[in-house]
Amino acid sequence: MTLIKSISGIRGTIGGKVGDNLTPVDAVKFASAYGTFLKNNTKKEKLTVVIGRDARISGPMIHNLVVNTLVGLGINVIDLGLSTTPTVEVAVPLEKADGGIILTASHNPKQWNALKLLNEKGEFLNGAEGAKILEIAEAEAFDFSDVDSLGEITINDAYMDIHIDEVLNLPLVDVEAVKAAKFKVVVDGVNSSGGIIIPKLLELMGVEVVKLYCEPNGHFPHNPEPLKEHLTDISELVVKEKADLGVVVDPDVDRLAFICEDGEMFGEEYTLVACADYVLSKTLGNTVSNMSSSRALRDVTVSHGGKYEASAVGEVNVVELMKKNNAIIGGEGNGGIIYPESHYGRDSLVGVALFLTHLANKKMTVSALRASYPEYYMSKNKIELTPQIDVDAILVAMTEKYKNEDITTIDGVKIDFATEWVHLRKSNTEPIIRIYTEAPSQEKADVLALRIIDEIKAIAGI
Repeated sequence: MTLIKSISGIRGTIGGKVGDNLTPVDAVKFASAYGTFLKNNTKKEKLTVVIGRDARISGPMIHNLVVNTLVGLGINVIDLGLSTTPTVEVAVPLEKADGGIILTASHNPKQWNALKLLNEKGEFLNGAEGAKILEIAEAEAFDFSDVDSLGEITINDAYMDIHIDEVLNLPLVDVEAVKAAKFKVVVDGVNSSGGIIIPKLLELMGVEVVKLYCEPNGHFPHNPEPLKEHLTDISELVVKEKADLGVVVDPDVDRLAFICEDGEMFGEEYTLVACADYVLSKTLGNTVSNMSSSRALRDVTVSHGGKYEASAVGEVNVVELMKKNNAIIGGEGNGGIIYPESHYGRDSLVGVALFLTHLANKKMTVSALRASYPEYYMSKNKIELTPQIDVDAILVAMTEKYKNEDITTIDGVKIDFATEWVHLRKSNTEPIIRIYTEAPSQEKADVLALRIIDEIKAIAGI
């Protein structure tokens, strides 16, 4: 089964049987449930929802189904067309809309698509709201509008430019300093909407741009998750072009990774660390990331006199804790930057602009900047799930096995050792168990990961 329902939205592979995959029937069903949820919640006469999509091949099909389902419910739609997740998040409050839907499966391969659901603030729905939508979908409790009450579609393709302007106007983004630095940057847009919006942002900051896979045709040239093993082409091109750095985004532009001038990875975990270092150097404050993120953010935050705290995995959980702690920057170690000065959503445009400003002020190479941060190394692994595997039983057994260590169970199981940690959790977006480890060296992180994987397999009998 590849239809996954979670706080991350409704995500699945295209085709197959209804209820098992993201078929046209399922897209209509969940769009109907979301629209019905909004109507029940607001009690307004007429609602408005903002819709945008990434460039994946199934995008136009899912887009048409979802837009016209909302119209059938009597809801007006502001159609951004090809867009990014953060762009839709910015558009919802600017349009005074009642919600938003981003049609994207983020880092998943081209076979996948998803409906990611927003509230009137342009923020992801919480767990209780998501559960209510699933309940409405299950009951098929929809009441469509008559012919005189159908919604209307307004096309607005200006929002990527509006989003760029909003980022460039942020107080801590110094466009003139970046222009003076005369950076040369290679951009890998994985043939999605990032291939349009990131080069445009950079050019307005006076950066010389070399484009790689920036044609938004949905044919991803490599696995779209921005991990080292998928990024050999850009790493080689950065060196060949003698560029200052490389910029990589995922298909919906909410994850951001950098390549150093020598072709080495800056480290997806360190995207947030570097941006937070810059923001905290200008403004005293607190930070938040999720439990699977590097300890380096904690170290940098403390060095600036701030307080760090970790949330459960999931953007909505990070945002909730950021609001509670008045965090001035936060996000996730997967390269997701959340900067409340802009909006409460992961935004690669904000990350790029803050990072380049930081780099321009530091007047150092990207590799030298990376070397200035605490050295931690992560190993990210996964075990494919089958229906026979009892994940909850595995997590209980691992908790018992390591009960004398520092254990956190707000999201799976995190075991903190003196100099290392491991986080075990069932993914919200794929049928897998994620095993993340971190240690002072790559070898130690890998060894810890292999040990934990062997222990899990022994418990599961696989």
